Amino acid sequence: MRRIVSMAVVLLMITVTNGFAQSKSTVSGTVKDNTGKELSSVTISLLKAQDSTLVKADVSDDKGRFDITAPGNGKFLLSFALVGHEKTFSPVFDLQAGQAYNAGNIVMEPATKKLQDVTVTSRKPMIEIKADKTVFNVENSINATGSNALELLQKSPGIQVDNNENISMKGKTGVKIYIDGKMTQLNTKDLAAYLKGINSNDVEAIEMISNPSAKYDASGNAGIINIRLKKNKKFGTNGSVTAGLVQGVTPKGNGSVNLNYRDKKVNLFSNAGVNIGRYENTLDLYRIQRDSIYDQRSVNYSDNKNYSLKAGADYFMNSRSTIGALVTASYGNNEWASNSTTDVYYNPTKAFVKSLKASNSIPGDRTNLNANINYRYADTAGKEINFDADYGLFRGTGKSYQPNYYYDQSGNVLSQVINRNNTPTDIDIYTAKIDVEFPKWKGKLGYGAKMSYVKTTNTFDFFNEAGGVITKILSRSNSFDYTENVNAAYVNYQRQLSQKWSLQAGLRGEQTNSKGVLTRGDGLVQADNTVSRHYFDLFPSAALTWTLNPKHTLNLTFSRRIDRPTYQDLNPFENKLDELTYEKGNAFLRPQYTNSIELTHTFMSMINTTFGYSHVKDYATQTTDTTFNATYIQQKNLATQDILSVNIGSPLPIKKWWNGYVNLWFNYQLFKGKIGENEIRRDIPMYGAYMQQSFILGNDYTAELSGWFNGPSIWGATFKTKSQGGLDIGFQKQFMQKKATVKISATDILKTASPWRAVSDFGGLYLNGKGGWESQTVRLSFTYRFGSNQVSGARQRQTGLESESKRIK
Repeated sequence: MRRIVSMAVVLLMITVTNGFAQSKSTVSGTVKDNTGKELSSVTISLLKAQDSTLVKADVSDDKGRFDITAPGNGKFLLSFALVGHEKTFSPVFDLQAGQAYNAGNIVMEPATKKLQDVTVTSRKPMIEIKADKTVFNVENSINATGSNALELLQKSPGIQVDNNENISMKGKTGVKIYIDGKMTQLNTKDLAAYLKGINSNDVEAIEMISNPSAKYDASGNAGIINIRLKKNKKFGTNGSVTAGLVQGVTPKGNGSVNLNYRDKKVNLFSNAGVNIGRYENTLDLYRIQRDSIYDQRSVNYSDNKNYSLKAGADYFMNSRSTIGALVTASYGNNEWASNSTTDVYYNPTKAFVKSLKASNSIPGDRTNLNANINYRYADTAGKEINFDADYGLFRGTGKSYQPNYYYDQSGNVLSQVINRNNTPTDIDIYTAKIDVEFPKWKGKLGYGAKMSYVKTTNTFDFFNEAGGVITKILSRSNSFDYTENVNAAYVNYQRQLSQKWSLQAGLRGEQTNSKGVLTRGDGLVQADNTVSRHYFDLFPSAALTWTLNPKHTLNLTFSRRIDRPTYQDLNPFENKLDELTYEKGNAFLRPQYTNSIELTHTFMSMINTTFGYSHVKDYATQTTDTTFNATYIQQKNLATQDILSVNIGSPLPIKKWWNGYVNLWFNYQLFKGKIGENEIRRDIPMYGAYMQQSFILGNDYTAELSGWFNGPSIWGATFKTKSQGGLDIGFQKQFMQKKATVKISATDILKTASPWRAVSDFGGLYLNGKGGWESQTVRLSFTYRFGSNQVSGARQRQTGLESESKRIK
């Protein structure tokens, strides 16, 4: 069945690709200026004569020629657009199937009108496909309203977020999350909590880069996702206020304020946001272990209060030099709680043995602070220098209260165990980097260096409570200190070899020194008390682009990347859900390495079809293991992984009032390894789709329909998951001279995104799990914009923490 599904998906993709290439008739011609000189890069649009609906688009080559494939019969006309020239139209002409129409020489006159006091309003497409990345312009999406950043990733093309809030891209794990060019260093739980505190109203765009160049840190085998927050783009004083309401199981609220000032010498920008609400999810786990059956059902709650602040300044010293400072901070006061019941049966006879009723309350605070100083030099000759110095801070607290009561069938208490723990985490990150780029050897040469130093301190104090007396258990208490220093340097070169060929090649070297020290409360020395590592790696990357003609481009890329363990995954503490279920870290985790190659075909600068292959060494993933009657999850290096992938993405301009985007992806994963004494081998076909349709309804009304689907897949090493998908709908109205916007949307209207389901049967342990979350919601948002409308390009920059801050969990 899997092979049939795999072949069906591949055939569908081939059919879609071939469908674009079919032609029934052609329209050709040559574009010149009024002196007879051929004009290149002219945008030519084939329009229906009846309503000027776009049919096809083309770009003239260096000889001014164009050749458009036109489907169907009818009356058409051509429009020609080029900066500095008047827009030109051809006469209306008839076209029959199989006919070749020659428009002859088209003459474009130079523009004679001067723009004065004109306000230009532009609208980016929802999805932009570029040579090196795909961009989801969140600020243009109605269905993104009222979401947080983690939910936005779920809506992004090619991105998946599983039931444990792990993020993958095109079915590949190991993706790195950047915020404004700075990598976050959080573990899965803290990263999810941090992203949930970012409101969609504060997000400008999400960039998905599958094969970054040597300029980027080498971490992230699936590539990187950069979340760009909104920043000042206008002269004068301006800002916006947003308020939102989300109704799921319970109501939730969010809001933000942006305030900016900019003139020719100074750019000041700020943002403050809040996200408050209670979220609910369920987890049911049916487990057969040894001679016992454990039937667990739990309901989890998370009361969140997240606050964020961003403030920065740029000072334009002269036409070449700019100095800037940026501070971002977030604070989350969150209380996670669960109530679970686990009925235990004797498997041979299915006789009831006992029941465990457990609750867990974990109040905690999370504080993130990042400070950056940047200097940028750029001259008219093309030389650019960027220097960044950064400091990042993470402080986390958590105190767990976990009573466990065992009952017999009559409801009498058999025994009780009350546990408490205290788990503060301190992480400090220091980085400095410099990037230089200048014209050289008929191209651009870039080089740079980076130094990072990270220090983490983790404490785990474990307590038992009996008769109201709380006792610290030294044998289960410890502290874990981890330090890491990474020194890196790179060189990168890019050049347009000819009109058809371009090349980019780079090499990055990273030297890593790390040390983890475990101090146990009882003073016992064990083999994993100290783990030190010192290693040096080279990470080459290259891209070769071949423009066959204005319609067809091929791009071949290669990169080698690394995934270092997150700081908390190295921490060997045990984190209990209840007496029978927990997770723990692994101080012996090794980094995993990935070699990736991709071939992308671009048609008409719109349709991208990518074929890829990746090989992963020391593949690390979550595994499920047992001790006596308990089950725990731990991250382990267990396999090699090979991934074959196909991805097709394209915007679809259907009508003048109707635009869309479709993305289809498929990959075939093969990995083999060993868990304990058990060999494991998996070959997994995975596939998914994303679509978004937007409609201009008139009178400043717009609508949007979007949806996603992920087929069956694998979570961790052994869990087989079921299909999931979701469909969202939204409407928007602008008023008060387009200064105010109201958006309303409904998510998961078919109730297909939740619950998730997964099954594992490996090594004598059978697990059948399912769970749900508040996927079905109604969201309302109001935004008011005030101040100057004079548009000016914002200064974009990346800070130096992009690689380190992402590994904090």
